[in-house]
Amino acid sequence: MSDLDPNLSVPDDSTPEPTPAEETPEPSASAESPPEAEPAAGIAEDTPDEMSEVYEPREIAVNDLDEEALVAAYTASVVTVEEGTMVVGRVVRIDNDEVLIDIGFKSEGVIPTRELSIRNDAHPGDVVGIDEEIEALVLQKEDKEGRLILSKKRAQYERAWGNVEEVKAAGGVVSGTVIEVVKGGLIVDIGLRGFLPASLVDLRRVRDLQPYVGSKVEAKIIELDKNRNNVVLSRRAWLEETQKEQREEFLDNLKPGEVRKGTVSSVVPFGAFIDLGGMDGLVHVSELSWRHVDHPSSVVSVGDEVDVQVLEVDPSRERISLSLKATQQDPWQEFAATHRVGELVYGRVTKLVPFGAFVQVGESIEGLTHISEMSAHHVEVPEQVVTPGEELWVKIIDIDLQRRRISLSIKQAAEGGVVSAEFQEAFGEHAFDEEGNYLGDAAEGEPAEAGEDLSAEVEAAESFEAVAPA
Repeated sequence: MSDLDPNLSVPDDSTPEPTPAEETPEPSASAESPPEAEPAAGIAEDTPDEMSEVYEPREIAVNDLDEEALVAAYTASVVTVEEGTMVVGRVVRIDNDEVLIDIGFKSEGVIPTRELSIRNDAHPGDVVGIDEEIEALVLQKEDKEGRLILSKKRAQYERAWGNVEEVKAAGGVVSGTVIEVVKGGLIVDIGLRGFLPASLVDLRRVRDLQPYVGSKVEAKIIELDKNRNNVVLSRRAWLEETQKEQREEFLDNLKPGEVRKGTVSSVVPFGAFIDLGGMDGLVHVSELSWRHVDHPSSVVSVGDEVDVQVLEVDPSRERISLSLKATQQDPWQEFAATHRVGELVYGRVTKLVPFGAFVQVGESIEGLTHISEMSAHHVEVPEQVVTPGEELWVKIIDIDLQRRRISLSIKQAAEGGVVSAEFQEAFGEHAFDEEGNYLGDAAEGEPAEAGEDLSAEVEAAESFEAVAPA
């Protein structure tokens, strides 16, 4: 340190300056510069124009949600369900026993076949289709297998009840397809099972309901009870409402006394209903036949074509009274035209009364033999002379056509007389003389006693079949 010159100044910078020998010489122009890197094979060197274009990256996503908003968005994307709520989903699979529905839940919903439709034994493929959107009701969030159980039938049922109640309140009409025949009527699909009684299917009772299955019908709601799941329909009420003008016109053109052709639509204990081609009219049992009728079915059957006479038309009650017997030959008129007082006829005792006996002498024709006309001697009671079912000869002593009464006499028949033409034909003309008196086995020209001949003829007359009153 003593060798240093005290007059030598030391720079402020603590770093010593390099000596000339240590300075790095600047490269001269003649010095060889390192070769520039060659561009890789297949890669073109950028031109000045291309270098002038600046690349701007495209925005892929915007982080515009904070943590709270992100949780809310995620929650909204996940469907939450509760039992008893309605959901909408898309059909993704159809099996024989169930249908799978995608409702956006963590698992697909399952609709068992029994919960798919109100139609019994309906195949799932006939009810829904793949990718079809349907509404369903949540029955169970998780069954024992962890599945979400849904019901299309009950969702449809709930929606339908609301509609049906509105229609009932407004007095409107519902329409649906007949899906089943049950005891007493039809089941109609109106979103729920509506019952249409057989008596209310048409304006007249329908015997065969099977042809209605598969057809679409319109009907009025006449009874509604949700607690009992009971909906009763009436197509007849709808028909009556829509055809009111036609019925009024039909009744206006229908006049008492005229004869119309019709078809027996139904038979009931009190008569038969006849379809006149627009409305039904009633033939009361008393107007079915001139003879006594125990039951209308003994006279007519459903489907029979008949001629009936109009007795009465009641427009206010829309009722038509008809008569079948009025179009038939009156047996009393016929009897009066073919018989006369004093003739002998063959008949059968039908009933005994204290004052005599009734004897059938023709179809639907009965006459009375008074107890005083039963025998030449005094008779205390009819049983002393005749018994029910006995066949015998009687004489006509009076015909009262207006009152429809015939008086007969057994006593006078025994005295002989002219036999009516119908019985002359039965026994042969050779058995009677020119005046109609019975000859029997007597020689020609030698008539026997009338009393003897007729009493002997009782056995021969067994060939005659008298028609018993009903």
